[in-house]
Amino acid sequence: MQIHQLSVAKKKERKRIGRGGKRGTTAGRGSNGQKSRSGASVDPLFEGGRSTFLERLKKVRGFKSIHAKKCLVNLTELDAAYTSGETITVASLIEKKIVAKTALRRGIKIVATGVLKKKLILGDGIDASEKAGILFQTISK
Repeated sequence: MQIHQLSVAKKKERKRIGRGGKRGTTAGRGSNGQKSRSGASVDPLFEGGRSTFLERLKKVRGFKSIHAKKCLVNLTELDAAYTSGETITVASLIEKKIVAKTALRRGIKIVATGVLKKKLILGDGIDASEKAGILFQTISK
């Protein structure tokens, strides 16, 4: 290849704004409006006078806790999974796939739904509802 066989790459044509290039008339700001003016700084949350999204959220009533709810376990599930005299722990509940692994963070609560016929011992870190607690005390005696 000789030097006379080389060619120069064509320059990309520039995009011009407005009439005749540079930044004429509206200077690339669109037509009228608050944002077309010099020194315009509109609050990003401003929605033209209507209630903003944040103000509308305030009117929605209710409360949602940031803390996750405890994993609930029925007495019938315990009765089916455990033998008499066993201790119920968080690890054993996860191992027997009664609760998910998220129960370590969330906590476990035993609810008095169903019937418990076996004598079981509650381990540390497991709560029981009032009725379930009474059932555990009466069976353990």
